[in-house]
Amino acid sequence: MTDDLLGRHRAVLPDWLALYYEEPLEITHGEGRHVWDAHGNRYLDFFGGILTTMTAHALPEITKAVSEQAGRIIHSSTLYLNRPMVELAERIAQLSGIPDARVFFTTSGTEANDTALLLATTYRRSNTILAMRNSYHGRSFSSVGITGNSGWSPTSLSPLQTLYVHGGVRTRGPYAGLSDGEFIAACVEDLEDLLGHTRPPAALIAEPIQGVGGFTSPPDGLYAAFREVLNERGILWIADEVQTGWGRTGEHFWGWQAHGRNGPPDLMTFAKGIGNGMSIGGVVARSEIMNCLDSNSISTFGGTQITMAAGLANLNYLVEHDLQGNARRVGGLLIERLRAAAAQVPAVWEVRGRGLMIGIEVTKPGTDEADPKAATAVLEAAREGGLLLGKGGGHNTSCLRVAPPLSLNVAEAEEGAAILENALRSIR
Repeated sequence: MTDDLLGRHRAVLPDWLALYYEEPLEITHGEGRHVWDAHGNRYLDFFGGILTTMTAHALPEITKAVSEQAGRIIHSSTLYLNRPMVELAERIAQLSGIPDARVFFTTSGTEANDTALLLATTYRRSNTILAMRNSYHGRSFSSVGITGNSGWSPTSLSPLQTLYVHGGVRTRGPYAGLSDGEFIAACVEDLEDLLGHTRPPAALIAEPIQGVGGFTSPPDGLYAAFREVLNERGILWIADEVQTGWGRTGEHFWGWQAHGRNGPPDLMTFAKGIGNGMSIGGVVARSEIMNCLDSNSISTFGGTQITMAAGLANLNYLVEHDLQGNARRVGGLLIERLRAAAAQVPAVWEVRGRGLMIGIEVTKPGTDEADPKAATAVLEAAREGGLLLGKGGGHNTSCLRVAPPLSLNVAEAEEGAAILENALRSIR
């Protein structure tokens, strides 16, 4: 039973391992855009295992690919030739837009970002990293050290010197009142000033849309403008596409493409959705950057055959069924529906996002002061109504995160919006 499982969880797992809900949920199975708990309750899933079940639960094409691969061989490590790994790497290299790209597979987004930091600092012979305020890049020692969100950075001890840049959050901070053009110009000026006071950094790492930070983003073109400054100094650009990749934003396949005036990033990291729940992460980089390491390396579990089979099947499905287009169409309808509902709720400060990546920030009515208790109350009320959401934000997790599988249909979007509207109206 769930109550017994909760006690066992608390007895053997860390206190800091977060659980949603006053009465935590055990999910036992799923199908399509729905999941069921241990008591048989059915929920519309608008969070997809933190944006990881990107296509659908129990998708037959992926289930078949995993089952067939498991019947042959599950794992052999990178010490042997691996056909599924090569095939998926070829696809990702081509889709990345990075010239002469090389791909290295990991087991998570954290490990992917950690690898990108290793490559960038080695290539540039610098341990200084530029990162965005309100950012999140993982839970390893190095990725925690560059995370610009104090709620997810438990230590300031780090092997890296991190300098934080303005621009990841459009509607807060000293430049919030500026026009988009003025905002970009002010952030570029801030970056140039910062670079005038420090040793040359290795790279700027940035999420095109900040995930854990509450689905915040700058105006289109900010990172293109940053890139001009970086290129003048030989500083690399790492695009963290762990949450934005594979068409989730609807308008583009990759989040960086909204800022692509000066070409693709030097390095790009990915994870989450490509495996549709299987543990896949990775880095794509120009060959001279990827090949800059002068010692041997392997990955025991990165690129293992069973995860690569899942990734290939998932990538084929999302491309063949134009799930990027579906995210644009259904996501556009959903965000407008949520904005209309939120206009009637004084506690909703902002509804933002693109495609099927939508944030609803909850504040004390009439102010921009975060109200995490109210956000938690909405999360609970939505669950009672049969809808699972996420939370995030740089201001005490006061943002509700909406990120359903990309196969969401119009009827399900309307159903979820109605439940969420009722939950928002329950705020007292």
